[in-house]
Amino acid sequence: MKNSVPVVKNEEYIIDIDSLGYEGKGIGKVNNFTVFVKGALKGEKVRVKIIKVNKNFAFGKLIDIIKPSVHRVEPVCSIYNRCGGCQLQHLSYSEQLIFKRKRVEDCLERIGKLKINKNYNYEDKNNHKYNENIINDGEIIESNNRDFSKDLKDSSGIIIHDTIGMNNPYRYRNKVQLPVGNIKGKFLVGFYSPRSHNIIDMEECHIQHIAGDKAVEAMKKWLSKYNISVYDEKTGTGLVRHIMVRKAFKTGEVMIVIVTSQDKLPYKEEFVELMQKNIEGLKSIVQNINSNNSNVILGKTCKTLWGKDTIVDSIGEFKFNISPLSFFQVNPVQTEILYNKALEYADLKGDEIVFDVYCGTGTISLFLSQKAKKVYGVEIIPQAIENAKINAKQNNIYNVEFIVGESEKVIPEIINTGVKADVVVVDPPRKGCERSLLEAIAKMKPERIVYVSCDPGTLARDLGILDGLGYKTIEVQPVDMFPMTGHVECCVLLKKAEK
Repeated sequence: MKNSVPVVKNEEYIIDIDSLGYEGKGIGKVNNFTVFVKGALKGEKVRVKIIKVNKNFAFGKLIDIIKPSVHRVEPVCSIYNRCGGCQLQHLSYSEQLIFKRKRVEDCLERIGKLKINKNYNYEDKNNHKYNENIINDGEIIESNNRDFSKDLKDSSGIIIHDTIGMNNPYRYRNKVQLPVGNIKGKFLVGFYSPRSHNIIDMEECHIQHIAGDKAVEAMKKWLSKYNISVYDEKTGTGLVRHIMVRKAFKTGEVMIVIVTSQDKLPYKEEFVELMQKNIEGLKSIVQNINSNNSNVILGKTCKTLWGKDTIVDSIGEFKFNISPLSFFQVNPVQTEILYNKALEYADLKGDEIVFDVYCGTGTISLFLSQKAKKVYGVEIIPQAIENAKINAKQNNIYNVEFIVGESEKVIPEIINTGVKADVVVVDPPRKGCERSLLEAIAKMKPERIVYVSCDPGTLARDLGILDGLGYKTIEVQPVDMFPMTGHVECCVLLKKAEK
Protein backbone atom coordinates (compact mmCIF):
# COMPACT_ATOMS: atom_id res chain seq x y z
CA MET A 1 0.00 0.00 0.00
CA LYS A 2 1.39 3.38 -1.01
CA ASN A 3 2.24 5.76 1.83
CA SER A 4 -0.03 8.83 1.53
CA VAL A 5 2.00 10.99 3.94
CA PRO A 6 3.76 13.62 1.79
CA VAL A 7 6.66 14.36 4.18
CA VAL A 8 9.66 12.27 5.18
CA LYS A 9 11.51 12.40 8.49
CA ASN A 10 14.87 14.25 8.35
CA GLU A 11 14.01 15.81 4.97
CA GLU A 12 13.80 19.61 4.59
CA TYR A 13 10.82 21.52 3.16
CA ILE A 14 9.90 25.14 2.50
CA ILE A 15 6.56 25.89 4.13
CA ASP A 16 4.21 28.88 4.31
CA ILE A 17 2.92 29.32 7.87
CA ASP A 18 -0.77 30.20 7.79
CA SER A 19 -1.71 30.11 11.48
CA LEU A 20 -0.63 29.53 15.08
CA GLY A 21 -1.58 26.53 17.18
CA TYR A 22 -2.69 26.74 20.79
CA GLU A 23 0.84 26.23 22.11
CA GLY A 24 2.24 28.96 19.86
CA LYS A 25 3.61 26.62 17.21
CA GLY A 26 3.37 27.76 13.61
CA ILE A 27 1.11 25.65 11.40
CA GLY A 28 1.74 25.14 7.70
CA LYS A 29 0.93 22.61 4.96
CA VAL A 30 2.85 20.36 2.64
CA ASN A 31 0.42 19.11 0.00
CA ASN A 32 -2.43 19.82 2.44
CA PHE A 33 -0.65 17.84 5.20
CA THR A 34 -0.33 19.72 8.51
CA VAL A 35 3.13 20.49 9.90
CA PHE A 36 3.74 22.12 13.31
CA VAL A 37 6.84 24.30 13.57
CA LYS A 38 8.01 25.68 16.92
CA GLY A 39 9.21 29.28 16.60
CA ALA A 40 7.47 30.02 13.28
CA LEU A 41 4.82 32.73 12.97
CA LYS A 42 1.78 33.24 10.80
CA GLY A 43 2.67 34.80 7.45
CA GLU A 44 6.23 33.50 7.41
CA LYS A 45 7.92 31.39 4.76
CA VAL A 46 10.30 29.00 6.51
CA ARG A 47 12.64 26.12 5.85
CA VAL A 48 12.02 23.22 8.23
CA LYS A 49 13.46 19.79 8.89
CA ILE A 50 10.85 17.15 9.66
CA ILE A 51 11.65 15.58 13.03
CA LYS A 52 8.51 13.51 13.70
CA VAL A 53 5.78 12.15 11.43
CA ASN A 54 2.35 10.96 12.57
CA LYS A 55 -0.61 9.75 10.53
CA ASN A 56 -2.35 13.13 10.29
CA PHE A 57 0.40 15.65 11.02
CA ALA A 58 4.12 16.14 11.49
CA PHE A 59 6.51 18.26 13.53
CA GLY A 60 9.25 20.30 11.92
CA LYS A 61 12.36 21.99 13.30
CA LEU A 62 12.83 25.58 12.17
CA ILE A 63 16.02 25.78 10.08
CA ASP A 64 15.70 29.17 8.41
CA ILE A 65 13.22 32.05 8.16
CA ILE A 66 13.06 32.94 4.47
CA LYS A 67 10.37 35.60 4.87
CA PRO A 68 9.83 36.89 8.44
CA SER A 69 6.55 38.14 9.85
CA VAL A 70 6.20 41.88 10.45
CA HIS A 71 5.12 40.90 13.97
CA ARG A 72 8.32 38.99 14.79
CA VAL A 73 10.39 40.51 17.60
CA GLU A 74 13.66 39.56 19.25
CA PRO A 75 13.05 37.57 22.47
CA VAL A 76 14.42 39.30 25.56
CA CYS A 77 15.47 36.00 27.13
CA SER A 78 18.83 34.44 26.20
CA ILE A 79 17.54 30.87 26.79
CA TYR A 80 14.08 31.37 25.25
CA ASN A 81 14.59 28.78 22.51
CA ARG A 82 15.59 26.10 25.04
CA CYS A 83 13.47 26.88 28.11
CA GLY A 84 9.89 25.63 28.41
CA GLY A 85 8.55 28.57 30.40
CA CYS A 86 7.47 30.85 27.51
CA GLN A 87 6.15 30.18 24.01
CA LEU A 88 5.43 33.61 22.51
CA GLN A 89 8.34 35.95 23.24
CA HIS A 90 9.13 36.09 19.51
CA LEU A 91 5.65 37.52 18.77
CA SER A 92 4.88 41.20 19.42
CA TYR A 93 2.73 41.68 22.51
CA SER A 94 -0.12 43.35 20.62
CA GLU A 95 -0.30 40.30 18.34
CA GLN A 96 -0.22 37.96 21.34
CA LEU A 97 -3.42 39.60 22.57
CA ILE A 98 -5.05 39.22 19.15
CA PHE A 99 -3.94 35.57 18.97
CA LYS A 100 -5.49 34.81 22.35
CA ARG A 101 -8.81 36.40 21.49
CA LYS A 102 -8.95 34.44 18.24
CA ARG A 103 -8.15 31.25 20.10
CA VAL A 104 -11.16 31.83 22.36
CA GLU A 105 -13.39 32.65 19.39
CA ASP A 106 -12.25 29.56 17.52
CA CYS A 107 -12.95 27.25 20.47
CA LEU A 108 -16.41 28.65 21.18
CA GLU A 109 -17.42 28.44 17.55
CA ARG A 110 -16.01 25.02 16.74
CA ILE A 111 -16.11 23.07 20.00
CA GLY A 112 -19.09 24.74 21.66
CA LYS A 113 -20.91 25.24 18.32
CA LEU A 114 -21.87 28.71 19.51
CA LYS A 115 -22.58 31.67 17.26
CA ILE A 116 -20.16 34.57 17.56
CA ASN A 117 -21.24 38.16 16.97
CA LYS A 118 -19.16 38.92 13.88
CA ASN A 119 -20.42 42.51 13.83
CA TYR A 120 -18.55 43.21 17.04
CA ASN A 121 -16.09 46.00 16.38
CA TYR A 122 -12.90 43.95 16.51
CA GLU A 123 -10.26 45.64 14.40
CA ASP A 124 -8.56 42.51 13.14
CA LYS A 125 -11.45 40.07 12.78
CA ASN A 126 -11.14 39.81 8.99
CA ASN A 127 -7.38 39.37 8.87
CA HIS A 128 -6.74 36.66 11.44
CA LYS A 129 -8.57 33.53 10.35
CA TYR A 130 -7.54 30.87 12.83
CA ASN A 131 -6.01 27.50 12.05
CA GLU A 132 -7.89 24.98 9.97
CA ASN A 133 -8.08 22.35 12.69
CA ILE A 134 -8.87 22.27 16.36
CA ILE A 135 -5.51 21.43 17.89
CA ASN A 136 -4.99 20.14 21.40
CA ASP A 137 -1.45 19.28 22.54
CA GLY A 138 -0.38 18.49 19.01
CA GLU A 139 -3.39 16.33 18.18
CA ILE A 140 -6.12 17.22 15.70
CA ILE A 141 -9.30 16.60 17.65
CA GLU A 142 -11.77 17.94 15.08
CA SER A 143 -11.43 18.87 11.45
CA ASN A 144 -12.59 22.25 10.18
CA ASN A 145 -13.20 21.08 6.61
CA ARG A 146 -16.97 21.40 6.79
CA ASP A 147 -19.61 24.11 7.12
CA PHE A 148 -20.25 24.67 10.83
CA SER A 149 -22.88 27.34 10.14
CA LYS A 150 -25.46 24.61 9.53
CA ASP A 151 -25.21 23.13 13.03
CA LEU A 152 -24.42 26.13 15.23
CA LYS A 153 -26.68 26.34 18.26
CA ASP A 154 -29.30 29.06 18.33
CA SER A 155 -27.69 32.17 19.80
CA SER A 156 -28.04 35.91 19.50
CA GLY A 157 -24.33 36.10 18.87
CA ILE A 158 -21.72 36.14 21.60
CA ILE A 159 -19.57 39.23 22.02
CA ILE A 160 -15.91 38.40 22.57
CA HIS A 161 -14.06 41.47 23.77
CA ASP A 162 -10.44 42.31 23.01
CA THR A 163 -8.02 40.60 25.37
CA ILE A 164 -7.11 42.76 28.35
CA GLY A 165 -3.32 42.92 28.37
CA MET A 166 -0.72 44.33 30.73
CA ASN A 167 1.06 47.67 30.56
CA ASN A 168 4.27 45.76 31.27
CA PRO A 169 4.03 42.09 30.23
CA TYR A 170 7.23 41.13 32.06
CA ARG A 171 8.14 40.48 35.71
CA TYR A 172 4.51 39.70 36.49
CA ARG A 173 4.79 36.35 38.31
CA ASN A 174 4.70 36.37 42.11
CA LYS A 175 5.70 32.72 42.42
CA VAL A 176 8.34 30.53 40.82
CA GLN A 177 9.25 26.88 41.46
CA LEU A 178 12.57 25.71 40.06
CA PRO A 179 14.14 22.24 40.06
CA VAL A 180 17.76 21.82 41.15
CA GLY A 181 20.30 19.57 39.43
CA ASN A 182 23.96 18.72 39.06
CA ILE A 183 25.67 17.75 35.80
CA LYS A 184 29.34 16.82 35.99
CA GLY A 185 29.86 18.92 39.09
CA LYS A 186 27.99 21.98 37.85
CA PHE A 187 24.92 22.95 39.86
CA LEU A 188 21.86 23.87 37.79
CA VAL A 189 18.75 25.80 38.81
CA GLY A 190 16.16 26.55 36.14
CA PHE A 191 13.10 25.47 34.20
CA TYR A 192 12.67 22.20 32.37
CA SER A 193 13.08 22.17 28.62
CA PRO A 194 9.78 21.45 26.78
CA ARG A 195 8.36 17.94 27.28
CA SER A 196 11.34 16.78 29.33
CA HIS A 197 12.91 16.91 32.76
CA ASN A 198 16.18 18.31 31.48
CA ILE A 199 16.98 21.42 33.53
CA ILE A 200 17.91 24.53 31.54
CA ASP A 201 20.21 26.50 33.81
CA MET A 202 19.13 30.12 34.22
CA GLU A 203 20.46 33.32 35.70
CA GLU A 204 17.52 35.57 34.87
CA CYS A 205 13.84 35.00 34.11
CA HIS A 206 12.01 37.96 32.61
CA ILE A 207 8.49 36.89 33.59
CA GLN A 208 9.16 36.31 37.28
CA HIS A 209 9.87 38.93 39.93
CA ILE A 210 13.53 39.86 40.34
CA ALA A 211 13.49 38.29 43.83
CA GLY A 212 13.44 34.93 42.05
CA ASP A 213 16.64 35.75 40.17
CA LYS A 214 18.35 36.82 43.39
CA ALA A 215 17.27 33.60 45.11
CA VAL A 216 18.63 31.47 42.27
CA GLU A 217 21.96 33.27 42.47
CA ALA A 218 22.19 32.69 46.23
CA MET A 219 21.07 29.07 45.90
CA LYS A 220 23.83 28.24 43.42
CA LYS A 221 26.46 29.84 45.67
CA TRP A 222 25.29 27.79 48.65
CA LEU A 223 25.09 24.51 46.73
CA SER A 224 28.54 25.01 45.24
CA LYS A 225 30.34 26.27 48.35
CA TYR A 226 29.16 23.42 50.57
CA ASN A 227 28.82 20.77 47.83
CA ILE A 228 25.23 19.97 48.77
CA SER A 229 23.74 16.85 47.18
CA VAL A 230 20.79 17.37 44.85
CA TYR A 231 17.88 15.04 44.21
CA ASP A 232 17.95 12.60 41.30
CA GLU A 233 14.48 11.59 40.08
CA LYS A 234 15.78 8.43 38.43
CA THR A 235 17.50 7.01 41.53
CA GLY A 236 15.46 8.70 44.25
CA THR A 237 18.66 9.82 45.98
CA GLY A 238 20.02 13.24 46.92
CA LEU A 239 18.78 16.03 49.17
CA VAL A 240 17.74 19.33 47.54
CA ARG A 241 14.87 19.06 45.04
CA HIS A 242 13.48 22.54 44.32
CA ILE A 243 13.56 26.15 45.37
CA MET A 244 10.31 28.14 45.47
CA VAL A 245 10.09 31.92 45.74
CA ARG A 246 6.89 33.80 46.57
CA LYS A 247 6.68 37.59 46.33
CA ALA A 248 3.83 39.70 47.71
CA PHE A 249 3.48 42.55 45.22
CA LYS A 250 1.43 44.88 47.44
CA THR A 251 3.43 44.47 50.68
CA GLY A 252 6.84 43.63 49.22
CA GLU A 253 7.23 40.56 51.45
CA VAL A 254 9.23 37.59 50.11
CA MET A 255 9.18 33.91 51.10
CA ILE A 256 11.89 31.38 50.19
CA VAL A 257 11.08 27.67 50.31
CA ILE A 258 13.80 25.03 49.93
CA VAL A 259 12.34 21.61 49.09
CA THR A 260 14.33 18.63 50.37
CA SER A 261 13.92 14.87 50.36
CA GLN A 262 14.92 14.57 54.04
CA ASP A 263 14.36 16.44 57.26
CA LYS A 264 18.05 17.10 57.93
CA LEU A 265 19.46 20.19 56.19
CA PRO A 266 23.24 20.70 56.40
CA TYR A 267 24.65 24.23 56.53
CA LYS A 268 21.19 25.53 57.34
CA GLU A 269 22.43 28.70 59.06
CA GLU A 270 24.66 29.51 56.08
CA PHE A 271 21.70 29.06 53.71
CA VAL A 272 19.58 31.45 55.76
CA GLU A 273 22.37 34.03 56.00
CA LEU A 274 23.03 33.96 52.25
CA MET A 275 19.35 34.45 51.43
CA GLN A 276 19.09 37.32 53.89
CA LYS A 277 22.03 39.11 52.27
CA ASN A 278 20.73 38.68 48.71
CA ILE A 279 16.98 39.28 48.89
CA GLU A 280 15.26 42.55 49.71
CA GLY A 281 11.99 42.24 51.63
CA LEU A 282 12.70 38.70 52.84
CA LYS A 283 10.30 37.79 55.66
CA SER A 284 10.16 33.99 55.64
CA ILE A 285 12.50 31.06 54.94
CA VAL A 286 10.87 27.62 55.01
CA GLN A 287 12.05 24.06 54.49
CA ASN A 288 9.51 21.79 52.82
CA ILE A 289 10.12 18.05 53.15
CA ASN A 290 9.03 15.89 50.22
CA SER A 291 10.24 12.30 50.61
CA ASN A 292 7.98 10.89 47.90
CA ASN A 293 9.71 9.34 44.91
CA SER A 294 7.64 11.29 42.38
CA ASN A 295 7.71 14.51 40.38
CA VAL A 296 5.27 16.25 42.76
CA ILE A 297 7.04 19.42 43.86
CA LEU A 298 5.90 20.04 47.45
CA GLY A 299 5.45 17.67 50.37
CA LYS A 300 2.98 18.10 53.23
CA THR A 301 5.50 19.02 55.95
CA CYS A 302 6.91 22.54 56.37
CA LYS A 303 9.49 23.84 58.88
CA THR A 304 10.09 27.55 59.26
CA LEU A 305 13.85 28.11 59.35
CA TRP A 306 13.67 31.87 59.86
CA GLY A 307 11.04 34.59 60.07
CA LYS A 308 7.28 34.17 59.69
CA ASP A 309 5.28 31.09 58.67
CA THR A 310 3.39 33.12 56.06
CA ILE A 311 3.62 36.33 54.07
CA VAL A 312 0.76 38.75 53.46
CA ASP A 313 -0.47 40.12 50.14
CA SER A 314 -3.68 41.74 48.96
CA ILE A 315 -5.98 41.72 45.97
CA GLY A 316 -8.16 44.79 45.84
CA GLU A 317 -9.13 45.68 49.40
CA PHE A 318 -8.64 42.16 50.75
CA LYS A 319 -5.59 40.77 52.55
CA PHE A 320 -4.48 37.15 52.27
CA ASN A 321 -2.06 35.05 54.30
CA ILE A 322 0.11 33.02 51.93
CA SER A 323 1.80 29.85 53.18
CA PRO A 324 4.16 27.61 51.18
CA LEU A 325 1.23 25.33 50.33
CA SER A 326 -1.41 28.02 49.72
CA PHE A 327 -2.93 28.57 46.30
CA PHE A 328 -2.71 32.20 45.22
CA GLN A 329 -3.01 33.56 41.69
CA VAL A 330 0.48 34.11 40.24
CA ASN A 331 -0.34 37.39 38.46
CA PRO A 332 -1.92 39.69 41.06
CA VAL A 333 -2.31 42.64 38.67
CA GLN A 334 -4.44 40.71 36.17
CA THR A 335 -6.19 38.73 38.90
CA GLU A 336 -7.71 41.92 40.26
CA ILE A 337 -8.94 42.81 36.77
CA LEU A 338 -10.38 39.31 36.29
CA TYR A 339 -12.18 39.30 39.65
CA ASN A 340 -13.59 42.78 39.15
CA LYS A 341 -14.95 41.61 35.80
CA ALA A 342 -16.58 38.63 37.53
CA LEU A 343 -18.14 41.03 40.03
CA GLU A 344 -19.36 43.25 37.18
CA TYR A 345 -20.94 40.29 35.35
CA ALA A 346 -22.61 39.09 38.57
CA ASP A 347 -24.42 42.48 38.61
CA LEU A 348 -25.23 42.29 42.31
CA LYS A 349 -27.62 44.78 43.92
CA GLY A 350 -27.18 43.71 47.55
CA ASP A 351 -30.00 41.23 48.08
CA GLU A 352 -28.74 38.25 46.07
CA ILE A 353 -27.73 34.76 47.18
CA VAL A 354 -24.55 33.77 45.33
CA PHE A 355 -22.84 30.40 44.98
CA ASP A 356 -19.08 30.35 44.32
CA VAL A 357 -18.28 26.88 42.97
CA TYR A 358 -14.65 25.70 43.09
CA CYS A 359 -14.09 28.57 45.50
CA GLY A 360 -10.55 27.50 46.45
CA THR A 361 -9.18 29.77 49.17
CA GLY A 362 -12.13 32.14 48.80
CA THR A 363 -10.62 34.98 46.80
CA ILE A 364 -13.57 35.39 44.41
CA SER A 365 -16.03 34.79 47.27
CA LEU A 366 -14.63 37.78 49.14
CA PHE A 367 -14.97 39.98 46.06
CA LEU A 368 -18.59 38.87 45.65
CA SER A 369 -19.34 39.43 49.34
CA GLN A 370 -18.95 43.19 48.83
CA LYS A 371 -22.29 43.40 47.01
CA ALA A 372 -24.13 40.17 47.85
CA LYS A 373 -26.50 39.36 50.68
CA LYS A 374 -24.91 35.93 51.18
CA VAL A 375 -22.19 33.93 49.43
CA TYR A 376 -21.82 30.15 49.64
CA GLY A 377 -18.32 28.97 48.72
CA VAL A 378 -18.03 25.28 47.83
CA GLU A 379 -14.73 23.43 47.44
CA ILE A 380 -13.71 19.77 47.68
CA ILE A 381 -10.25 20.40 49.20
CA PRO A 382 -10.49 20.76 53.02
CA GLN A 383 -7.25 22.73 53.42
CA ALA A 384 -8.43 25.28 50.86
CA ILE A 385 -11.66 25.77 52.80
CA GLU A 386 -9.72 26.26 56.04
CA ASN A 387 -7.64 28.94 54.32
CA ALA A 388 -10.82 30.51 52.93
CA LYS A 389 -12.31 30.77 56.42
CA ILE A 390 -9.11 32.38 57.72
CA ASN A 391 -9.12 34.85 54.83
CA ALA A 392 -12.75 35.80 55.50
CA LYS A 393 -12.11 36.29 59.23
CA GLN A 394 -8.96 38.33 58.57
CA ASN A 395 -10.96 40.68 56.33
CA ASN A 396 -13.97 40.89 58.69
CA ILE A 397 -16.27 39.26 56.14
CA TYR A 398 -19.24 37.54 57.77
CA ASN A 399 -21.71 37.04 54.92
CA VAL A 400 -19.75 34.15 53.37
CA GLU A 401 -20.19 30.49 54.31
CA PHE A 402 -17.58 27.99 53.13
CA ILE A 403 -18.50 24.33 52.69
CA VAL A 404 -16.31 21.28 51.98
CA GLY A 405 -17.65 18.76 49.49
CA GLU A 406 -18.39 17.86 45.90
CA SER A 407 -20.34 20.73 44.41
CA GLU A 408 -22.81 18.53 42.51
CA LYS A 409 -23.79 16.94 45.86
CA VAL A 410 -23.53 19.95 48.17
CA ILE A 411 -25.51 22.36 46.00
CA PRO A 412 -28.74 20.28 45.85
CA GLU A 413 -28.56 19.77 49.64
CA ILE A 414 -28.42 23.52 50.21
CA ILE A 415 -31.20 24.20 47.71
CA ASN A 416 -33.40 21.58 49.42
CA THR A 417 -33.26 23.69 52.59
CA GLY A 418 -35.10 26.46 50.73
CA VAL A 419 -32.11 28.55 49.67
CA LYS A 420 -32.49 30.13 46.21
CA ALA A 421 -29.49 30.84 44.02
CA ASP A 422 -29.65 34.18 42.21
CA VAL A 423 -26.14 34.02 40.75
CA VAL A 424 -23.66 31.16 40.38
CA VAL A 425 -19.95 31.77 39.84
CA VAL A 426 -17.83 28.83 38.72
CA ASP A 427 -14.02 28.80 38.49
CA PRO A 428 -13.02 25.19 37.67
CA PRO A 429 -9.58 23.70 37.08
CA ARG A 430 -8.25 23.28 33.55
CA LYS A 431 -10.35 20.17 32.91
CA GLY A 432 -13.55 22.20 33.28
CA CYS A 433 -16.81 21.07 34.91
CA GLU A 434 -18.42 17.66 35.10
CA ARG A 435 -21.69 17.53 33.20
CA SER A 436 -23.46 16.51 36.43
CA LEU A 437 -22.32 19.77 38.04
CA LEU A 438 -23.57 21.87 35.13
CA GLU A 439 -26.92 20.06 35.33
CA ALA A 440 -27.08 20.72 39.08
CA ILE A 441 -26.37 24.42 38.50
CA ALA A 442 -29.08 24.63 35.83
CA LYS A 443 -31.60 23.04 38.21
CA MET A 444 -30.91 25.88 40.66
CA LYS A 445 -32.34 28.27 38.04
CA PRO A 446 -30.06 31.23 38.76
CA GLU A 447 -30.66 34.36 36.70
CA ARG A 448 -26.96 34.61 35.81
CA ILE A 449 -23.93 32.35 35.67
CA VAL A 450 -20.40 33.75 35.67
CA TYR A 451 -17.84 31.26 34.36
CA VAL A 452 -14.14 31.95 35.01
CA SER A 453 -11.95 29.70 32.88
CA CYS A 454 -8.25 28.97 32.36
CA ASP A 455 -8.77 26.77 29.29
CA PRO A 456 -10.72 27.90 26.19
CA GLY A 457 -11.27 24.32 25.00
CA THR A 458 -13.04 23.02 28.10
CA LEU A 459 -14.76 26.39 28.49
CA ALA A 460 -16.26 26.04 25.01
CA ARG A 461 -17.41 22.49 25.75
CA ASP A 462 -19.11 23.57 28.99
CA LEU A 463 -20.74 26.63 27.42
CA GLY A 464 -22.17 24.34 24.74
CA ILE A 465 -23.63 22.09 27.45
CA LEU A 466 -25.06 25.05 29.35
CA ASP A 467 -26.58 26.33 26.12
CA GLY A 468 -28.50 23.07 25.88
CA LEU A 469 -29.57 23.46 29.52
CA GLY A 470 -31.13 26.86 28.86
CA TYR A 471 -28.29 29.29 29.58
CA LYS A 472 -27.12 31.56 26.78
CA THR A 473 -23.60 32.94 26.65
CA ILE A 474 -23.82 36.74 26.37
CA GLU A 475 -20.24 37.96 26.37
CA VAL A 476 -16.68 36.82 26.99
CA GLN A 477 -13.78 38.86 28.35
CA PRO A 478 -10.35 37.28 27.73
CA VAL A 479 -7.68 38.38 30.22
CA ASP A 480 -3.97 37.89 29.58
CA MET A 481 -2.96 36.35 32.89
CA PHE A 482 0.23 34.82 31.48
CA PRO A 483 1.94 37.08 28.91
CA MET A 484 4.56 35.45 26.67
CA THR A 485 2.79 32.09 26.98
CA GLY A 486 -0.06 30.51 25.05
CA HIS A 487 -2.43 30.54 28.03
CA VAL A 488 -5.44 32.83 28.37
CA GLU A 489 -8.08 33.27 31.09
CA CYS A 490 -11.68 34.22 30.38
CA CYS A 491 -14.58 35.64 32.32
CA VAL A 492 -17.94 34.76 30.79
CA LEU A 493 -21.47 36.01 31.41
CA LEU A 494 -24.41 33.64 30.85
CA LYS A 495 -28.08 34.42 31.35
CA LYS A 496 -31.14 32.22 31.65
CA ALA A 497 -32.81 32.01 28.27
CA GLU A 498 -36.18 33.67 27.91
CA LYS A 499 -39.00 31.23 27.29
